[in-house]
Amino acid sequence: MQYWSEKYNQIPTFIPGQQSKVYPTAPPSLVYPTDPGVPNTLVPQKNRFSPRLGLAYSPDKAGGWLGKVFGGPGKTSLRVGFGMFDSVIQGNTIAFDEPQPPYGLSYTSPVPPLFATPFTAASGETGINPFPLTFPPLNASISHPNPSIDYSIFPSIAGMTAPPSTNTYPYAENYFLSFERNIDANTVLDLSYVGSEGHHLLVVYSANPGNPTLCLTLPGCGPGGENSPYASSSGQKIPCTRQGLGCAFGNDDYEGSVGNSNYNSFQATIQHKTGSLNVMISYTFGKSIDNASSLADTGDPFNLQLMRALSAFDLKHNFVATYEYTLPVERILKRTNRWTQGWEISGITHASSGFPVTLSSADDNSLQGSNPNGVNSRYMDLPDVLPGPLDLGHYTQNGQPYYFNISLFQPNALGTPGNASRRYFYGPGSFNTDLALLKSIPISESKTLQLRLETFNVFNHTQFFGPQAVNGNISNPLFGELVKAAPPRLLQLAAKFTF
Repeated sequence: MQYWSEKYNQIPTFIPGQQSKVYPTAPPSLVYPTDPGVPNTLVPQKNRFSPRLGLAYSPDKAGGWLGKVFGGPGKTSLRVGFGMFDSVIQGNTIAFDEPQPPYGLSYTSPVPPLFATPFTAASGETGINPFPLTFPPLNASISHPNPSIDYSIFPSIAGMTAPPSTNTYPYAENYFLSFERNIDANTVLDLSYVGSEGHHLLVVYSANPGNPTLCLTLPGCGPGGENSPYASSSGQKIPCTRQGLGCAFGNDDYEGSVGNSNYNSFQATIQHKTGSLNVMISYTFGKSIDNASSLADTGDPFNLQLMRALSAFDLKHNFVATYEYTLPVERILKRTNRWTQGWEISGITHASSGFPVTLSSADDNSLQGSNPNGVNSRYMDLPDVLPGPLDLGHYTQNGQPYYFNISLFQPNALGTPGNASRRYFYGPGSFNTDLALLKSIPISESKTLQLRLETFNVFNHTQFFGPQAVNGNISNPLFGELVKAAPPRLLQLAAKFTF
């Protein structure tokens, strides 16, 4: 398996303490492809072993209680399967590795800037404006180094997202066990256990976090001050509290293949078919857990397992019914022609529990400075939570309704990431029905025109459903409120021509 590579070796990364030989004037830790140990791809090329195993068995037991369970010869099948499936880190990830010196610049202000002077903080602190940027010659490598770049013109390198040289291929282990039984000639029942494990999944985490323990001992050190200089109580000069890459860097991130996930489910399906009716009903009881559900979920660089929680897309209960029915217009009108034939009604009814509520904090009380950089949209911080009932869907404070008991939550204590799990309770569920009325008009032997009247959310239920339906950011004034809803009833007319 092989990844795409960047043509001109413009994917810098970090190896703490290593001095680049491609750009000898770069600050230590910032390295480039062809430097020792630095590939020009997101993941080095490597052969992978991906076994698959499947077994199927049809019991022929006819008598006794097993005969009643299996229904006799040819009525039941038992299947079991296992497979390892290698994947790749999505190619678009390379776009997140934003241009960095000397090829470009990504700057994330640690404090609110002024719009007219973006390199000047609202507090009056001034930074270096590196623009206009002089673009260097391409194809620098260890055999053609470029020692002429003046890195002092660049501000603290911040906002960079880099693939570690230790990245490897993500892979999944999928497994299942199923029992399928013909109830009668038109009805099939399927009961299954389905599970999977994901390994080496991509997680964004800080390569240069602040040291909370150090910050707590320094007078004047607080949230957002990871790159500021301090003096200890004994007078020792501390240039910054960041560790990993050093004070020449701000908050820069790794996109590391260090995540994992786990999914387990019971799945039941029953399908019934007759001449005019086709119905399938399915139900899933499942649970998905991971370190990060997307690049937006920032990992704790000191303990990547600390953020392990419910997946953002986890649905504990999920019921789906689909149905198609050929309307007996011919029998009712006692006429058979192109206008009485081809009438159908179809629909989907979906009922499920809600998605987990994602908790977060944007106050940097962790003193790590893992601020968003455009790839991850949230700080790493989580709120602190006290014991007590969540009162989901029933909590009111000062006459204002909230989805959960917000009085249990408070900003995380200084120097801690917060004791709440990123996701541990669910938002509102969904009950929705979509219906369609179809009329197929035969034009010739090979041509058919189908007219469709389609309705979505036919009963017009208000549904606060989705991963972002409830605001879980404790730094936001809407914390705990329902902020997003699924669309209301929609109707549309459509035509489909088949030839």
